[in-house]
Amino acid sequence: MRNFLPPVFLLLSSSILGQNVRAVTVYGLGGVENPTGTFGSGIPAATVSGSDFIAAYNAYNNVTLTPPALPNPMPATSFSIALPNQAANMPKLSIPHKGDFFGFSIEMSVVEQVIGKNASFLQPTFLNLLATVADRAGSVRVRIGGNTQEIATLVASLPENAMIAKDHSVDDNAPTQTPTLDFTDEFLYLFANVSSLVNAKWYLGIPMNDTSHLRLQIAEHADAILGSNVLGYQVGNEPDLYGQHGLGGRPKTYNQTDYFNEFGTMVNGINNDPQIASKNKIVAPSLQGTWTPESLWDIGYLNTYSSSLDVISVEHYPEQNCAAAFPGDGLGPIINPQDVFADYLTHASGQSIVQPYLNSAGIAQQYDKDFMMFETNTASCGGFAGVSDSFGSALWAVDYGLQMAYSNFSGAMLHIGGQNVSYNPFTPPPTNLSLINKWTVGPIMYSTLFLAEALGTTNTSRVVDLAANNGSEFTPGFAIYENDALARVALVNFMTEQNGQGAYNATISIGGSAVGESNAVPAQVRVKYLLAPSVAEKNQVTWANQTFGGRFAADGRLSGNEVIQTISCDQNANTCVVPVPAPGAALVFVSSDAQSSSDPSATQTYATTAVTNPAQNVNIDPTALANSNGRSGGTGPLAGTSKGGANGAGRMSGSLSLGLCSILACLFV
Repeated sequence: MRNFLPPVFLLLSSSILGQNVRAVTVYGLGGVENPTGTFGSGIPAATVSGSDFIAAYNAYNNVTLTPPALPNPMPATSFSIALPNQAANMPKLSIPHKGDFFGFSIEMSVVEQVIGKNASFLQPTFLNLLATVADRAGSVRVRIGGNTQEIATLVASLPENAMIAKDHSVDDNAPTQTPTLDFTDEFLYLFANVSSLVNAKWYLGIPMNDTSHLRLQIAEHADAILGSNVLGYQVGNEPDLYGQHGLGGRPKTYNQTDYFNEFGTMVNGINNDPQIASKNKIVAPSLQGTWTPESLWDIGYLNTYSSSLDVISVEHYPEQNCAAAFPGDGLGPIINPQDVFADYLTHASGQSIVQPYLNSAGIAQQYDKDFMMFETNTASCGGFAGVSDSFGSALWAVDYGLQMAYSNFSGAMLHIGGQNVSYNPFTPPPTNLSLINKWTVGPIMYSTLFLAEALGTTNTSRVVDLAANNGSEFTPGFAIYENDALARVALVNFMTEQNGQGAYNATISIGGSAVGESNAVPAQVRVKYLLAPSVAEKNQVTWANQTFGGRFAADGRLSGNEVIQTISCDQNANTCVVPVPAPGAALVFVSSDAQSSSDPSATQTYATTAVTNPAQNVNIDPTALANSNGRSGGTGPLAGTSKGGANGAGRMSGSLSLGLCSILACLFV
């Protein structure tokens, strides 16, 4: 095994390094040559410059929506929540959870852009972002895979010592028309070096496009290179779309029985491979919604393969924006983001997403398996500009994440695509122009910090939906019990203040005669707030007064002084009154131990110095970079994530070229 010792080199954009950087060749005002003559939003390439160029990518769109009107009738602006102090007296608690509940899903084909060029050149911003989660949760989970895992092959070497290469000459009916991927062991050493710096754990994808010629090398080599830092291997991605995609030449009639038999071939291949040390780390079936999980359970899938499964996985996006992403492909009318904005600003959204999976979550417990939402975000086919990159998405994800935890999911992976999606938790800059000098962190990223601190690091946190405020969909609340005692309360306010209305006060009582306990309200509680001026805000987002910064302003570290509010309680009345602004979310720490156990005293960051290197050009398929996965939703109860689901997206064609400046920076930890 390779030794992983600093110094490690990090990729930096030229603008960070100022005058010491050589001139670089930049294509199309930002590294994009589009054969159709237009950028993602349909702006002609000849007219794109400066701010227009930035807005041409959905990741940097200038769409700001109008916050929905206040509900009529309004929910109560003052209400009480009575909680037992002991978990034994609280019904309907979830299974125990870990703080790393929210992780990140990264399409295999965009690893170079997001994580690093190779094992020696890591993105420092990526490391910093992972550290903000890992230092709160104890670790952070990252999934590498998606549609592109199905057409990926580990090879001994590539020209010019490349880590990954796209073969445009091979057409395997890839679901996103992404070229076949070749990658080397350097790909795995890249992840190992990340794990040597940040406590990151990995899920890796094994291809299932050809079960006559198994390609298990990624598992063989990852077991040796990454060891215990590999959590599992996703065998196949969205098999319920194999027939529609024609993946590997499969017929349109491909069904559950066909998949059942082919999955058995994969399991047998893994079990019979002496180079794979871990035989029972499989993540499957990763259905996207064309088939229900029950349609597999009913034919004996779990009974047959449970000994090999570690995680039972599904993938789901609540909505799709395919008609806008692929105009002219007959995908129906384009959805106006303003029309669906209110749908995300309600507790009913998270409840409706998890409802079809409640039965399977229970079955997973019977088999003693984790049940994970392996890929998700606001909307497939790139999300909705103004919705997916708004503060509303952060509140939606907080509520959705806690609802999944309450519903006995074991975790969820927020998907990261390319420049042409608006839902990214974080996006590296597309060029080396001085105009674009840092990363862009989306509001949804803040939900990962909220969830990490809400669930803590003890691995004992159990969640309950409180149906707060008479079950109002605009003011949901959750209680989190840790080590069998009340530790935290999470309160969400989806409303935006209008004419002085929208904020609310929650009066929390703990213990008391009503639950057969002694009064247990402490003398004071501490509260962290997730805040922004409105649900439509895209830049001014803070977590406990700290921020990653706005567009092109993030280096992955939180800036500003952390502010934790102290609220005095009335122990005689056994009450604490917690105000929740509109909009916002409050995390109430019932004890100082509950707060200190999930709030890091310091977060490891990665300072850099730099030298220069000549520019290089890397050819990347536009679909892989701009759309990667998460390409389609559906109108049915289980929305899909790729072309070919209900209302699935059509294909894209062409190639693009990015002008990348290989600027090296030594890492000092």
